[in-house]
Formats: sequence, C-alpha cells, structure tokens
Amino acid sequence: MLPSRSVLRPLGTAEIAITGGFWAEKQELNARVILAHCEKWMERVGWTANFDRAADGTVAESHAGIEFVDSEVYKLLEGMAWELGRMPDPALERRYHALVARVAAAQEPDGYLHTSFGRPGQPARFSNLEWGHELYCFGHLIQAAVARLRTGHDDALPAVARRLADHVWDVFGPGGRVAVCGHPEIEPALAELARATGEPRYLELARLFVERRGTGTLGPIAYGAEYFQDDTPVRDATVLRGHAVRALYLSAGAVDVAVETDDAELRAAVEAQWEATVARRTYVTGGMGSHHLDEAFGTDFELPPDRAYAETCAGIASNMLSWRLLLQSGDPRYAELIERTLLNTVLVSPREDGRAFYYTNTLQQREEGVEPDEFEVTDRALSSLRAPWFWVSCCPTNVARTLASVQLSFATASETGVQLHQYGSYAIDTVLGDGRRVQLDVRSGYPFDGEVTVEVGGETAVEFALTLRVPSWARGAATLRDRGVPVAVDGDTVTIERRFTPGETVVLSLPMEPRVTRPHPRIDAVRGQVAIERGPLVLCVESPDLPHGLDTEHVEIDLSVPPRASANGAVVTLRGRADDQPASLLPYGDPVPAPRTAPFEAALVPYFSWANRGPSTMRVWIPA
Repeated sequence: MLPSRSVLRPLGTAEIAITGGFWAEKQELNARVILAHCEKWMERVGWTANFDRAADGTVAESHAGIEFVDSEVYKLLEGMAWELGRMPDPALERRYHALVARVAAAQEPDGYLHTSFGRPGQPARFSNLEWGHELYCFGHLIQAAVARLRTGHDDALPAVARRLADHVWDVFGPGGRVAVCGHPEIEPALAELARATGEPRYLELARLFVERRGTGTLGPIAYGAEYFQDDTPVRDATVLRGHAVRALYLSAGAVDVAVETDDAELRAAVEAQWEATVARRTYVTGGMGSHHLDEAFGTDFELPPDRAYAETCAGIASNMLSWRLLLQSGDPRYAELIERTLLNTVLVSPREDGRAFYYTNTLQQREEGVEPDEFEVTDRALSSLRAPWFWVSCCPTNVARTLASVQLSFATASETGVQLHQYGSYAIDTVLGDGRRVQLDVRSGYPFDGEVTVEVGGETAVEFALTLRVPSWARGAATLRDRGVPVAVDGDTVTIERRFTPGETVVLSLPMEPRVTRPHPRIDAVRGQVAIERGPLVLCVESPDLPHGLDTEHVEIDLSVPPRASANGAVVTLRGRADDQPASLLPYGDPVPAPRTAPFEAALVPYFSWANRGPSTMRVWIPA
C-alpha cells in the first residue's frame, strides 16, 4: 500500500529484499511449493475452470464450489504478482498470464465479473448481499490488480479491475443503490486502487461503503447485525466485534478512507477500537476470534485456549490494520503486534512442507489429531491437523499472498531516515525525501537469535537517522553498539542520527532468555496457568517431547526452576500428575489430590512449529 500522506513511507519491492535466514526459507517455500499447491488444488476442484465455463456460458449447470471461490483465484493471482515483483520467474510469469486471461475472458461487457451470479440459471446480480460475497470477491480481484501495478505492470489484470470498479461505481455510487456487502473487503481494495491509479471515484466509493456500514442496510440473520458490523457505524463503535475477519478488513478500509479524506475523527475511532481489542480480545499469539459458531470475537477476556478459533485470515487482516496505523502514527506498538501475530498466528498455518494448512489455530489440543487424507477436501474448522485443502480455502491463498510480500512490512522511510520494524536478514536501498540514498544490509538469526547487525552500504558517506524498534519484552535489557561504542537504549525505539560511512555497523542485541507470561485475572479459562515466551516467539509443550505415556493434559510447570533457552525454544521443569479423584459422582467438591511425579525436564517448541511430527497433544498455557 502507498498512502498519499503518512508519518512513515512504506518501501516498494525495488527498495527492500530478504537476503537469507528464516524469512528467506519461508519465501522460498512459498515460491517453490505453496503457490503451486494452491494453483493445482483449484484446478483439481474446478474453481479455476468456473471462469472458463462462465466465458462459454455453461457455468450455471456446473459451477464448482461455494459462492465466493472466485476470491481464492484472485488471492492466488495477487500472490503470484508479488512473487514476480520480488523474483522474476519466466515459468511463473507464463502461468500468471494464462490465469489472468481465463479470468478476463469471463468478464461481461459492462464490467461485472462473478461466476456464481447474473447468468441465466443463476441468482440475479447482487440479490444476496448478506451471503453472496460478490463485492468481497471484487475486492480481492482489485487487490490482485494493485499488486500488479505496485510491481510496475499496468497490463491485463489492472484493466479488468478498472472496468469492474467502474461497474461498481455505476451500481453503488452516488445516486445508485445504497447497500454494502455482507463481507467487507472491497473498501481497502478500492482505496488502494484509487491510490494506484489516481482515480478519485474509487476512493469516494470506498468512503460510501464505510459510511453505510452499521446503518442496517443488510437483512437480518441468526447471528445478528453485529456479525457483519451492520449494527453500529464505524465511527461510533468502541471495540471490534462480530466476525473477526470482516471486522478487521472493514477497519483497514476505514483507516484508508480516513487517511485519504483527512478524516481525523474516523481514524481516531479505529485507533481506539484497536486499543480496546488488543487489550481485551486478543490471544497471547496475536490471534483474534474466540467463537467457532460465528467465527467472531468473544466478549472482553473471553479467550478460551482449547476453543480458540484465531483464524489464520484474521491474523493476516489484523496485520493489515496494524500496518496502516503504524504508517500513520509511527507508534512501534503496531509493529510489535504485527510481529507477534505474524510469527505466532500466521506462520502456524502452513505445514513445514507447504502442502497443508491450519484454518483455525487452537492454543490447546486435548486429544491427538487425526491425519487428514492428503487427496481429499476437508471441512475448514474440523481439521485437527493441517489439511491440504478446504471447502472454504481462504487461508492457504491468504498465506501465499502474505509470504510473497512479507518483506514490505519490515521497514519504512521518512524524510530524514529509515526505520526498522521487523528483524531478519534483508537489504534496503532507498532514497530519502531530499535525494539522499541509503543502503543497508540487515543480518540476523532472528527470531531465534537476538543479535541484529545493520551495516551501511553504498560508496559515499550519508547523513540520516536510523531507528530500530525495541520490543517491550526487551526493554531494560537490550543493548546497542554504534561502531563498537555502547549507546543508551531507553524506550520502545532507539535512533542514531549522524553521518554514516560505508562499512560501518550498528548492532542491536535483544535478550533471548525464556520468560514467564501470566494471563490477565479476568481470563477465566487460563487462570492459574502460565505461558513461556522466548524473544518474539510463544512456546508450547507438545506430547512428543514428554515421557512415554504422559500427555499435555497431565503436566504442571515447576516455576521454582527458571526456564532456560534451547536452540529454538526453551527447557522447563515439569511434573506429571494423574487426575485428582472426584469427591462425588460429579466433578465437583474437594477432590482427593493425586500424586505428582518427580520433576523432569522437557523441551518447549515454538508454537508455530507444533503438529509437524504427526498427531499430538499440545498446550500453550501450562498449569503452574
């Protein structure tokens, strides 16, 4: 994204690139496996062929999938576009253009493009705004087109997107139908298209959709109007509520509109909603959404670990919102939530081989999962281990587009300097507002190693301000050396402003000792339990790391022995315990305590890596 005004300026694909380490492995897996996996599955189940059938007039008789599967093809195209902008690949380029051609062939003369509505034998256009997801799908097509524009190509897909956006303007613009889509998404997409093309109508349309939300234009549903945020106008809400992904996409679009229209009231409202939601409705992993039935936020402090929904797409949407707020304020809290959510919610989804995914992300698995059939489609919330594909497969394609562009959220620039928000190994080559060129080589074994080295590149000395984020868990213990000389670290960022010579280094050292995290006392579900974190990673205990015959439901942590670091996680002291004997037929009353085993050491692993060793039990929160 590229807002017209902001405190911090995002870097483009030509200005920042991952060069190695942890994130290079993730992007390579995405480029080599995940994109192709999504593409093959959508061909196999017929979702891509829907566009061919729409073009030849046979789709009404043989449409594959639910109403909004078009959106998965669009998210795949977005992922492909970002990947091609990151790393040219002739084979991927051919596949991309072939898929764009199939999509474009299905567009109707007036610009409308959807494979589930509008043709003989299908429901009429926009006849089911509550559940049809037409505008939602349009939003993902538009975002795919914006990715193509942002990577330097104004070609076929952007042309399709313009015609489609013009159609939506004709139907829903001023003087048109006063309505919104049941699933927000088109709002940030239209704002981004306006930025990328300079067409003001698209921004005005985004503004209209944001302002109409919460005014009761959608019909009644069993979950209530809160489900799709149609109960309260955006600027009047105090906390995010209802379906988590919908709420977060809408909020991202509202920030875009607020920025581009200079609406300080609207932006302040979303900032306050973010604050309240993070403080009271967010899991320790950054996950959002505690209800399975309606995929929604629960009430304040309703955060059960074993029933956490914490959808992968909600994590990605959360980061979309936090990124927008970071650019506008420069407040490093937004970058810290992005880091927590990215590492501990989004990265849980893909299996290590990139061929299976979690849709929801529980924080406690009480029974061993069931291996999915690698050749069958799975119901989205019923998979106890990562599954290759779902009937609703929004998460795999969302992961694909996120990993293809993840580096774009690592750093920013301003008139006077460069700001580093996320750590790993990457290179920056950017020009500041007054023409000064800044080249940086950032090297780190993060998130497992806390040392971050920033080396200045280029051929001549340059004066600028280098700002590094200091995570809240590192305050008071982080150290920084500039050309080998210690620099005081105080607060949530540290800035060095001087004339830098090529080859000089700044080294930030972050403490990576494991730490004990206790829950807020109002989170009833985990009272009396603790989580262990190490650096930016939330850790978990998994049954393969326990003695034979012991599962994660029957362990307690001994906090009298401090946890110690291991290569990628921590080692803690646990005790096994049997179930206490009930005092009566019911599980109530004072039980007879069961004996505990002798203490033993056990490894805790990064939560994002759990369930890669076959069926297991797992928990993040451990009884203390």
